[in-house]
Amino acid sequence: MPSIADRLHLHATTRPDAIALRTLEEAITYGELASRSCAYSHLLRAAGIGAGDRVLLVAPTVPEFAIAYLATQYLGAIAITMNPMAVAPEIGYVLDDSDATAAVVWHETRTATEQAASRRALPVLRLAPGVGTESGTPATAPVQRRDDDTAVLLYTSGTTGAPKGVQLTVANLLDTARIFSTQLRLTPDERFGTGLPLFHVFGQAAGLLTALHTGCSLSLLSPFQPRAMLELIREHRLTMVSGVPTMWNAMLHDAVDFGPDDLRSLKLAASGGAALPGEVIRAFTQRFGCTILEGYGLTESSSAGTYNPLDREQRVGSVGIPLPGTALEIRDPDGTVLPSDAVGEIFLRGPGIMKGYWNRPEATAADLVDGWLRTGDLGRVDADGYVYIVDRAKDLIIRGGYNVYPSEVEDVLYRHPDILEAAVIGVPDERYGEEVAALVVAAPGSAPDPDALRRWAKERLSAYKVPHRFAFVGELPKGATGKILKRAIDPARFPELSARADHS
Repeated sequence: MPSIADRLHLHATTRPDAIALRTLEEAITYGELASRSCAYSHLLRAAGIGAGDRVLLVAPTVPEFAIAYLATQYLGAIAITMNPMAVAPEIGYVLDDSDATAAVVWHETRTATEQAASRRALPVLRLAPGVGTESGTPATAPVQRRDDDTAVLLYTSGTTGAPKGVQLTVANLLDTARIFSTQLRLTPDERFGTGLPLFHVFGQAAGLLTALHTGCSLSLLSPFQPRAMLELIREHRLTMVSGVPTMWNAMLHDAVDFGPDDLRSLKLAASGGAALPGEVIRAFTQRFGCTILEGYGLTESSSAGTYNPLDREQRVGSVGIPLPGTALEIRDPDGTVLPSDAVGEIFLRGPGIMKGYWNRPEATAADLVDGWLRTGDLGRVDADGYVYIVDRAKDLIIRGGYNVYPSEVEDVLYRHPDILEAAVIGVPDERYGEEVAALVVAAPGSAPDPDALRRWAKERLSAYKVPHRFAFVGELPKGATGKILKRAIDPARFPELSARADHS
């Protein structure tokens, strides 16, 4: 009968003085992390939270995120982790859909969460530096759960429809952390670091939980800044860092006065979230003497799927081979398994595959077929078993490592009285890899202003989802049924979509 907090409790018992979490300002030992998490679990219990209850957690990549997250696991509750940039309507949707019992929010970004929670008469607990130190409560053993109990609920909308809650189980997350720890050959002496958001599955499963499983230290940076990340690597003598392509590219271009000696402790850089250009991998290796290894996974697979192994050739452009215990197939639209180098949809099966979508039996049945996850991504596998991603899920935009789902943005744009039709697409961007762009057909008699539309959308969407580039057109391409055909849109025909825009 396991718990996500079991490894924390083990290390706190056997190695209480070992460093668990670090920032540039503080260090927290395993003993302190367990005591503070346990103390915070008592506050959650006092707020009426028990085993199986859903608790919304909205916080950046700070130690207090880990404390509150682990506190939910001490109770046997379900953590719903969400972007601190989310606005009140987005938070309200998740609170309603999950039937959450309470919300926990970082003190500096509390307004939207408190607004959404107050409208639903839900209690809100604020997180602030030092939380969990007030009572000095000794750590007790976490509540034990079944392997298939839901431990975390992460909301993602795929590429169509309203956001769905991905149920990741106790076994999903424990197995994923164990696999990554083994695959990366991590030891308790490792000094792990990341600027990834912990609310996201990559930072959470492949970062926080993997470090806790190993018993090594994890250095956190929030918000991510390229120079600050380089300084963190140097000052904490990090041996491993995880990030997304935009982070590696930003560090490479910001490292004017950094060289191999500054990063000599760094043995491994792990990248995921989007395809990493080969030139960035080569330049990073040449500059710092450290290779970036790519992997592939989804929220629905607990971030796990494939990874470039340490003991085999790294092939630039490949996301590696399936992780131990994971099977991968490339299938055609009829479900037939395709041979080497043929392009088709990627299917995954393994210990990280989700339990299903929260209260969405039809969506679960559509995406889980006989234990196989339909990823919606197109790829191929070469004769040696290396996997290559040919295209992301249809229409999905990846802006700076964050998934932006066009249908969600379009739904908001269609609420504007001056917009008749809208199609949201991704366009290349030097800084973020992709930028969110919108082609708009104005309502008769109206002349929408791009800056005004951006401001309007920012009140209803997280900043990274807001279209920063607009093109106004007379009509959008459509198929016989009237469906807008995004694949028929050529962004090159619209110079305004290529112009640099305000990224704020």
